Amino acid sequence: MAHYIPPRQSKISQLIDVIVLVTLTVGALFVPLKLGMSGAAKAVTTPVENPTWETLGQTPAQAAQYEALGYNPASAHDLILARFDYSFTAGALIAMIVVIVLYYFLLLRFSEVEYREVISEKFGDR
Repeated sequence: MAHYIPPRQSKISQLIDVIVLVTLTVGALFVPLKLGMSGAAKAVTTPVENPTWETLGQTPAQAAQYEALGYNPASAHDLILARFDYSFTAGALIAMIVVIVLYYFLLLRFSEVEYREVISEKFGDR
């Protein structure tokens, strides 16, 4: 049986692949932030007037760690009391399901094409 030699990819093709992958990665990381879909804490639900470590519910050990990071009760107020917003809409859920299903079928299709190409290169068309 002949030794398999894979097809070569040109330097330009490699460069285009890298640019596309970096663009997709940066887009996947920053587009949700720009659209406000990152799930980050949005606001303090119940603000505390004249906060102290005790009114913020922090133990002396926690307070010491915040102070070691340069926080005082007033500056750590929003950091400690902000809560994550886990709400979503039905449209967003459906869009995510559609994207995942389409990605799955695209992956299967490309895998089948690649698999057939490798088999054809390795064993020839039969």
